[in-house]
Amino acid sequence: MESGGKGWRYGSLFFYTLCAMALFSSRVSGQIRYSIPEEMQVGSFVGNIASDLGFEPKRLVSGKARVFTTDSSEYIGLDKENGHLVIKNKIDREELCGEISACSVSFDVILENPMELYRVTVDIQDINDNSPAFLKSKIEQEISELVLIGARFPLESAVDPDVGVNALQKYTLQPTDHFKLNVQNAEDGSKNVEIVLHSPLDREKKNHHSLILTAFDGGKPQRSATLHINIIILDVNDNAPVFSQSSYKTSIVENAPKSTVVIRVSATDADESSHGIQYYFEHATPTVKALFSIDADSGDVKVTGQIDYEKHKQFKIKVKAKDHGGLTDSSEIIIDVIDVNDNKPKITIMSFSSAVSEDAAPGTVIAMINVQDLDSGDNSKISCSIDLNSPFKIISSLTNYYNLVTDSELDREQTAEYNITITAVDGGNPPLSVKEILNLKISDVNDHAPQFVQESYNAFIAENNPPSTTILTVKAEDMDWGPNAKVSYFLIDADLNGAPLASYISINSESGVVYAEKSFDYEQLKSFKMQVKAQDGGSPPLSSNVTLNIIIQDQNDNAPQVLYPVQTGASVVAEIVPRAADVGYLVTKVVAVDVDSGQNAWLSYKLQKAADRALFEVGLQNGEIRTVRQVTDKDAVKQKLTVVVEDNGQPSRSAVVSINVAVADSFPEVLSEFTDFTHEKQYNDNLTFYLVLALAVVSLLFIVSIISIISVKIYRWRQNKLFYKSGANLPVIPYYPPVYADGTLQHVYNYEMCGTTDSRMSDVKFVRPYSQNTLVSQSRVGTVQRERKEQEVDELTLEQKPPNTDWRFPPNQRPGPSGAGARPEEAGAGAGVIAGTGPWPNPPTEAEQLQAMMAAANASEATATLGPRYNLQYGPDYRQNVYIPGSTATLTANPQQQVLQQALPPPQALPPTEAPKAAQTPASKKKPTKKDKK
Repeated sequence: MESGGKGWRYGSLFFYTLCAMALFSSRVSGQIRYSIPEEMQVGSFVGNIASDLGFEPKRLVSGKARVFTTDSSEYIGLDKENGHLVIKNKIDREELCGEISACSVSFDVILENPMELYRVTVDIQDINDNSPAFLKSKIEQEISELVLIGARFPLESAVDPDVGVNALQKYTLQPTDHFKLNVQNAEDGSKNVEIVLHSPLDREKKNHHSLILTAFDGGKPQRSATLHINIIILDVNDNAPVFSQSSYKTSIVENAPKSTVVIRVSATDADESSHGIQYYFEHATPTVKALFSIDADSGDVKVTGQIDYEKHKQFKIKVKAKDHGGLTDSSEIIIDVIDVNDNKPKITIMSFSSAVSEDAAPGTVIAMINVQDLDSGDNSKISCSIDLNSPFKIISSLTNYYNLVTDSELDREQTAEYNITITAVDGGNPPLSVKEILNLKISDVNDHAPQFVQESYNAFIAENNPPSTTILTVKAEDMDWGPNAKVSYFLIDADLNGAPLASYISINSESGVVYAEKSFDYEQLKSFKMQVKAQDGGSPPLSSNVTLNIIIQDQNDNAPQVLYPVQTGASVVAEIVPRAADVGYLVTKVVAVDVDSGQNAWLSYKLQKAADRALFEVGLQNGEIRTVRQVTDKDAVKQKLTVVVEDNGQPSRSAVVSINVAVADSFPEVLSEFTDFTHEKQYNDNLTFYLVLALAVVSLLFIVSIISIISVKIYRWRQNKLFYKSGANLPVIPYYPPVYADGTLQHVYNYEMCGTTDSRMSDVKFVRPYSQNTLVSQSRVGTVQRERKEQEVDELTLEQKPPNTDWRFPPNQRPGPSGAGARPEEAGAGAGVIAGTGPWPNPPTEAEQLQAMMAAANASEATATLGPRYNLQYGPDYRQNVYIPGSTATLTANPQQQVLQQALPPPQALPPTEAPKAAQTPASKKKPTKKDKK
């Protein structure tokens, strides 16, 4: 009876476990079933779950696979290394399932990353490991001798914990001379055994009978049990007790106090000795015996143990009434247990991710929760909730199953950790509740790019810095955490002066320190910009850029360079100072530059050594060398000045230039001294090259200009030759001016002077004078020139008044063919001489007057061109004595003459082969100026 009650109790528990698993199966991702026999050894192989589910065993390891059971009993274990299910605890089907034939163990296999749930059911196959057993090995049965044939006497059935074919199959009875065996199958599958009297009993013949009842199961090998029945024949008692009800039904609340009367049963006997009826439980299980008792005399059923609804919801108890004559009657008591809200809900965390990424989308499952309440009805209705004002919510997926999911976006930078309180409340009155706290950490996601502390950086570095010099340190901060917040610094590729930026600058990727890879030269590179990228260690990485302004600071690393005077060793250059130079006379100017900048380029000049310090001085700022006193005879002809050009840097740098100065009035006087100068070759080869190149370019341009001018002149000359060819046969009337007695020369002299403009003294060259024959050969110019000028002076003659006729001479004074009958135009053919005195032999025309005026003006300009230094007085000053033919007026170099000279156009020169020229003066030899070309 004890083992049978134990099996029934575990069978009921397993039945409810199966019900709970049936609800859970709708949530699983997959289901698999195995079948094994009971009583297998620990560690025995059950099945290869990895292969059956279709994934590699390493998935069990990476997914942290584990076995979850609702009742915390683990019969099956999981070997994650090879994916096998093995026996963890020895399974006794009779202990686990009791009388339930379909016995199985269900559990869940849970995997993470991602979360997966698989339902596994292991069917436990019964083996014939239990023999049928009777509660007692011997019983005594009292039977009245007057019992009728066909009377039935129930016997205690044998119990076999096995099921199926291994369960109890049949009974045999020996001997069968008075009794035969009758076996009936009950509705619940059990077998009721009774013996039936088939022949009358005679106490006088035999007062007792011994029977052997044998029970057999269907297993292989077959097992059996025997019961020895001792039948005692009683005296006549022909009325059996009868219960008032065939079955009794009642209820009791769980946790009822002990000694509580559940129900009272009663039976009656028609015999006179009915008061001797006894009541007792028939075939009661150990559980029933532990919880209930029956008073043999009164028939009261009382509570003797702790009734728990969660374990037993109903009891069925067979009760038997027996009189003193051995007659019995049976009845059944059905007791329903009423549930009381005495169990708190139970929260089971099936799966929980202790860390979730901050970029998890709303609706991401954080935890899978199972809640249970062993109570029933409203007492088992559970509601789950979490704290308000949190970015999470709890939703119900199935009955008693909840998912904790994210309700909004997460930000680790604001909240890095959450303590989530889950509260489960049942529907009882008063309600019972339970709380579970989950600690959830928010894992960082690379969602913030590094940010530099400054929007831009300005750094200053002195030029000529040694390589690897630290320029500055940039710093960027990242709000993320861990590797996502690890900032690395890089230079953005660019070119600087045709070279990669990396050849100039480098940066420490970890500290952000910017180094100079090479020495900078301020004169080549004054400043530059670059960009630095800060990149974090996330995946994918995020970055930001910042601009660095690198400013090179100038150092005084360049000495001044003298541009003028150029110091070469090929020739001697000397500055000539006339002895009559005034104080402050500018000798020369030293021109120097410094490629540095700022105060490093401020230059000052001073004399280092000189032949006579009292004679010259140099301007401190402008480098001009001037005399400080008058030149005396004691001063040396040649002097050498050494000028030191010094900048304003710290320390300062300087350059030295030597200047040769000659104190003399003429170049030949100095020429002999040139050979004595010693030159210091202090010049820059590059500067000399550029000066030579510039001189060559200027010379080339000058030659091209000269060729162009000559080509234009030749072209015009040829055009004029063709135009005046028709007048080549005009008569030539020679003219010989008379000898005048007023002191003027009877010959006209023309001198050619050559001079230089860059020295104080020049040579003068005198050539032979022109003879009168030359004047005669040039007398033809009058006629042709007059015809060309008539149109040019028309406008001027219209504005001027005609000259007074009193100035004309009488016709008898005209010599030669210029008689009274000659035309004025022909007579004036030889009147082109501008340097004669006395009355003209024939009155000149207006064109001749204009020509004379222009000749005088040209003479004045030619003399003025020579400058104040070269005022030659070899003969009469024609500028002071230019006469207009036929007039007593004399043209002089005065302001009125300049006005007239500007009003009249200059005469155009004719080719020498077409028209004879008039007597030339120094003014007529002057090259045409820009004013003449106009």
